[in-house]
This record gives sequence, structure tokens and C-alpha cells, in this order.
Amino acid sequence: MPKPLTDQEKRKQISVRGLAGVENVADLKTNFNRHLHFTLVKDRNVATKRDYYFALANTVRDHLVGRWIRTQQHYYEKDPKRVYYLSLEFYMGRTLQNTMVNLALENACDEATYQLGLDMEELQDIEEDAGLGNGGLGRLAACFLDSMASLGLAAYGYGIRYEFGIFNQKIVSGWQVEEADDWLRYGNPWEKARPEYMRPVHFYGRVEHTPEGVKWVDTQVVLALPYDTPVPGYRNNIVNTMRLWSAKAPCDFNLKDFNVGGYIQAVLDRNLAENISRVLYPNDNFFEGKELRLKQEYFVVAATLQDIIRRFKASKFGSTEFVRMDLSTLPDKVAIQLNDTHPALAIPELMRILVDTEKVSWEKAWDITVRTCAYTNHTVLPEALERWPIDLFQNLLPRHLEIIYEINRRHMERISKLYPGDHDRLRRMSLIEEGGQKKINMAHLCIVGSHAVNGVARIHSEIIKDTVFKDFYEVDPQKFQNKTNGITPRRWLVMCNPGLADVIAEVIGEDYIRELDQLKTLLKFVDDDAFIRDVAKVKQENKMKFAVHLEEHYKVKINPNSMFDVQVKRIHEYKRQLLNCLHIITFYNRIKREPNKSWTPRTIMIGGKAAPGYHTAKMIIKLITSIGDIVNNDPVVGDRLKVIFLENYRVTLAEKVIPAADLSEQISTAGTEASGTGNMKFMLNGALTIGTMDGANVEMAEEAGEENLFIFGMRVPDVEAMDKKGYDAVSYYNRIPELKQAMDQISGGFFSPSQPDLFKDIVNMLMHHDRFKVFADYEDYIKCQEKVSALYKNPKEWTKKVIHNIAGCGKFSSDRTIAQYAREIWGMEPSLEKIGAPDDPPTKETV
Repeated sequence: MPKPLTDQEKRKQISVRGLAGVENVADLKTNFNRHLHFTLVKDRNVATKRDYYFALANTVRDHLVGRWIRTQQHYYEKDPKRVYYLSLEFYMGRTLQNTMVNLALENACDEATYQLGLDMEELQDIEEDAGLGNGGLGRLAACFLDSMASLGLAAYGYGIRYEFGIFNQKIVSGWQVEEADDWLRYGNPWEKARPEYMRPVHFYGRVEHTPEGVKWVDTQVVLALPYDTPVPGYRNNIVNTMRLWSAKAPCDFNLKDFNVGGYIQAVLDRNLAENISRVLYPNDNFFEGKELRLKQEYFVVAATLQDIIRRFKASKFGSTEFVRMDLSTLPDKVAIQLNDTHPALAIPELMRILVDTEKVSWEKAWDITVRTCAYTNHTVLPEALERWPIDLFQNLLPRHLEIIYEINRRHMERISKLYPGDHDRLRRMSLIEEGGQKKINMAHLCIVGSHAVNGVARIHSEIIKDTVFKDFYEVDPQKFQNKTNGITPRRWLVMCNPGLADVIAEVIGEDYIRELDQLKTLLKFVDDDAFIRDVAKVKQENKMKFAVHLEEHYKVKINPNSMFDVQVKRIHEYKRQLLNCLHIITFYNRIKREPNKSWTPRTIMIGGKAAPGYHTAKMIIKLITSIGDIVNNDPVVGDRLKVIFLENYRVTLAEKVIPAADLSEQISTAGTEASGTGNMKFMLNGALTIGTMDGANVEMAEEAGEENLFIFGMRVPDVEAMDKKGYDAVSYYNRIPELKQAMDQISGGFFSPSQPDLFKDIVNMLMHHDRFKVFADYEDYIKCQEKVSALYKNPKEWTKKVIHNIAGCGKFSSDRTIAQYAREIWGMEPSLEKIGAPDDPPTKETV
């Protein structure tokens, strides 16, 4: 039996869900009814479920507001260094339950809604996901905001308030169909518009060099209207701010260009300005060089930097006057983190403000800029790196083009002094790529203009030093760092898997939620029968719950005793959903060959969105659904193998499927996945990983013990060696009978009987120009899957490995990641201290 906690330890514990005190519940009910009446103007006779959701959201938000104001006052009093996390994506998901978890209100709200005759889960389901991101990069930004608040850092997330987020995916006859995600249709109870902080953003125009300095004139102005969303820390009374900008046309927009007769058209044309914040580009790891996208990137940067400098100048002991006019101390008070190259224009924009507006010398301005900015790289895929055409810049941002040219001139001067006569190196390291259409390499701009450059997993940080940024590493090795990604344990355990969170708390207490390293203590219980049983029981309950969800929403019946084998992520060739498909077909063929053998039953679930313009990815979805149609309807197979495509994968669906998964598929070609964070979520929630040694999988294997993961396939050096030698897919096809059979079935129309050549493009790609070498890892993957099936037959040994994995998760908390950013890049010290709550009696400090 696990050693029970002492009474003292129990007293130290709060419930993971927070206490439901009688007063608390009564207050919540009163406030709920007040909001229903005064905010929504409804009574219980006519109120809809949505009204009840809004009443509950507003009631919970009330608990944030005092803390939010108190936190901002606290920052003004203390004047700490502030960090600004600039990201074009924040994949927040839903807010209600997360807020209840972080404020310890969950039990009280549950009880209050129950007493009001309402169902908490039903109300939570009404909330729209804030789908303002595509995948890993945007969700990482959301986890980071949670950790920055939980670690008491004065932090702000800055991005765009897209009117339409990532599209909703419908599967129609097996094909992906996109629908607009109108997430703001019913309003958003969590945001507060701040028109008093509206800022102008300039585009187009021309540059004048005058005796008084450089002027950017005749520009078109778009206004940036900020909307603030509170970001609560975990039970420390700190509430930080995410500020998202919305584009608004100024009152005189275009009107001056029209005579009286053109008035109606002029008003209609205001939409053109407001399109900037209309829609999120639905690309993941792919660069699309559209003018509207460049406008978005500059819009967020220009508005944010005005805000940063306004706050810097006014932030002194609560002053609202501008008291800090000397910008040379900016790097002591401001850290700007660029989440990939999308906000790279912060570098030339800060230079423009310092040199043109504040009249600082170039050298001094450059020193300030470099010491303030830092850059996170998220990918090594060449098609993902941003390269903007010069002529687009010349038209849209003529002053910034001049500044980038000057940055490059000085950078080239430095390199040619270090490497005289090495013209090839100058060409490779230039910010301007020559040849055909001239382009600006945004990653090079970020590296030159930042004091720190980091990858997001150890292996990824090594790859960027060895390959894609090798020249820059040789010149400035001190700039390059690694910050392995993390996930917030609040959302990805306490909120989405309360059963497991409780089972863990029963044996090691609650503090692990703040300090995830404490999970190591679970190793003491790895042979404890009662603990093994508890962990297995929670998993089974989560599986039953998800099976019910699938039946309700997808009309599919699955066997909850089968292994839940899950691959959920964006659909992309490098993530190799196709390798998974080949395993499904191989397993199917084996069952057909030996129907009486005792097979380990599996329910294989694949989910994810394909970029609307990515033909191969859309074909992959069609292939998965077509394989499912054949497999799921084969009476010989029965419920030993089911294939399900999870439609419209998003944060909210992840919160349901991850706690139910037994096996997590992380099977990218070694050297292509920068880190991954889904891999960490599955690990923390008690799934075992089958994966390649890629991204954070490498560190997961280190933390949990490689023997507790199912590692297969080529390593990075093997892939590099194969690139040199050449990859010959056909030789694998000819040599491996099961692979040949699977490919022949795809190409012969076995899975698409009415259109035999439907998948010819996929077959052609896999056989002749597969950059990600699916066949090279096929054999090892199949063998590894056999080991998975064998172990699953022994539930006790399986669960022991699960416990090893959960115990090894400490490193993968975003709290650890953010603490490292704070200390090693931003020059700030994280803290787990609480500040006073709004209703606490004032301390000397706050009087």
C-alpha cells in the first residue's frame, strides 16, 4: 500500500479542485443570479444554456478582476523588469475550467451549479475554443503564459485578435472540408477592450531624408485596438495580461480620396484596413509570402512596441507621467522574446523608433535593440523559413527596408573583417538573398538582431548549430542556447485528468503541481500493487469516458478494452502519418491471414488538420478514412482493429483524448521535429510512447529510461548518412513482402474500389521522392509495434512502465522552461511567492 500522508501533510494539502465552502457556494450562486439578471438581462424562465454559461463565466471572471488590478498595481510599485512574449499565435482553447483550477474554485462552482439545477460539464461545452493558433508553436505560447503568471514574472503576451481562428474541420465522404471558425459570434466574456490604448500603425508611403532626420511620410494609417485577457497564475493571486490587437480603420480612412458621391464606397472600403486582423493563416511549418501576412506581422509588432515604450517611460512607482526619457536603460527593464521569425520586424521597428523618433545614434540604438531582443527558432524545415521578397517590403515598409539594408551592410563588414576574402560565407550569411528575386531572410535578421538564439529541444539546438545556422554559430557561439519545451501541468494534468492528478496527490501530496520535479518520488511506488492498480483504474475510466464521447459525437462504437493507439497532430509529411497507415494495413493483413490467432486488439485514432492548400496532407486524410472504411466493416476483423479519424482536432479534443490514450505515436523522421509537446502531454497522462529519437523524445527517453519507451528507427546520423548515399525506396519495396503488399493494395484500389488510382500521388511520392524516408523505418517500426502488442497483454508490467514515464515528466513542465528563459535570457528571477488577494487585509507593503 502507498504510505498514507500524515495529518500534518493532509492539512498542508488543499484539494486539487479547491474547497467548496458553504459561504463560497452561496456567494457564487448570488453572483450567478446577479449576472443572469443585470449582465444578461434574463430570468430563469427565458434563459438559454448559453446565458447560463455566460453568467457562470462572468461570475468566475469577477474573481479574476480584483487580482488582475492588484497584480498590475504590484508591478507598478515594484517596477520589475517586464517580459514581452511576441507571437502571431496563442492557441488558448477554453478559459472557464482553467481559470477555476488556477483560482481553486472548481469544487465550489460545481456545487453552486448543481444547487442551481445546472450541469457544469454542459455549460463548459458551450464555450468556444479560442483557436488563435495552428499547433505546437501557438499552444506553447499559451502554456508559457500560464507558467509566467505562475512564476510571478511581470509578463505580457502580445498577438493578434483574429476574428476567425483556425478553421473547423469537417470530414465529408472522407475528405477534409474547411469551415470558418466564427469564435466571436456570441461574444467573448474573458476579454476587455481598451480603446484608450488604441495605437496608429503605418503602411506604404515613402521615405524623406531631411536635415532634421529621416521621415516616413504619406503613409496609410490603420488603428490597433487592444483587447486584454487575464492570465491567472496557479493559486498565487497573480493575474497577467494577454493583449491582442484588432485592426480598425481611422475615421477619415479613404474619405478624403472621394468626392461626395463616393461616400458609401469609402465607408465600405474601411473593411480593407480591418482585414488585417480578420483571419489566422492556417499554415503550420510552411511559409506563405502574402502581403496580408506581412501586414499582420508588422501590425502586431508596431502596435506592441509603442505600448512597450509607453509603459517603459511611465513605469516608475505608479507614475502616469513619462518619467523615463533615457532609452539606454531599456534592456534593463524590457525583454522581448520573438516566438519564431513571425515577429522579426520588432528588430527594425525598434531601430526605427530609436533612430528616427528618439534621435538615438545608430550604434547606441543597435546595442539597445540587440540586448532587448531574443529569438526562438521552431523549425529546420526549409519550406518553413520566412524569406520576404524585397519588392513587397519596398512597397509596404520602405523605411524598414532601408534599416535592414543598413543592418546588413554593417553585419557584412564585420564578417568580411573576420573572414577576409571568403565571399561564399558572406553570401551564405547575408540577410539579403540574391539570385532571381531578392529576398530578406528573416531568421538571419533575428540572429543578428538578438542577444540570444534558442532551439526548443537539445537535439534541435545542436542541429541548428551544426547545419542551418552553422556560420552564425561559428561567429557568435555565446548567443546560442537550448530551452527544451514544456507543457503546463495545470491544464494538461489537473484540469484534463483530475483522476490521475488525485491518485498522484494521494501518495506524494499536492506540491508537485507547482514543482513537477517532485513526480520523481513516484519511483518509490513503481512496485506498489495498490498504486499500480489505482493508475490502471484511472486510465480505464478515462477510456470508458472517451468511448462514450466517440459514440455520442462520431457514432462509432469501440472496444474500451482495446489498446488506444493515438496519433494527433497537424497532418504533415514529416510527421509521417503515412508510416502509421502502413502499420494499420500490415496489422489488418496479418489478422486476415491468421484470423484465429490471439491478437492484441487496437483502436487506432489519428487526428489533425491539413493546411487547406497542402494537397498531399489532404490526400493523407482521405487515405486514413478510406482504410478505416475497409477495416471497420470487415467482419473477419471484428473489434480487434478499428481505425478512427478524429475530426476537428483542437485543444478541447486533446484534453479528452490524451488522458484516454495507451500508446502515443511520435514517429517523425529523426532530425525533423524540433521538439514536440504532444509527446509530453501523453507521457504525463500515462501513455507509453512509440517514437523515433527526434525532438524531445530523446530527452523523454533519458528521463524515463529508454527501456520504458518504444524507440525505433534511424537516428539523426543515420538519416544524414542516407542523404549522402541516396535513399532508394524501391529497394525496400522489393525486399519486404508485407510492405510491397500494403503498397500494392493502396495503388491497386483495394481501399478505393470506385477510384482505383485515387492514391497515385501518394504512391508516387512514397516510391520516388519521399523526403522523409517512410520505407527506411518501416521494418523497425513494425517490429517495435509487435513489442507494444506483447507488453500490452501484461497489464501490470505495462502500468509499471507508465509509472516510470509519469515519474520522468518533471523536466517537461513549462515552469522549468520559463524559469530557464527568465534566468538565462531575460535576466529575471522567477518566484513561487503569493501576492495578497484583493480581499486580504492590506499589509504594510501595500498601504
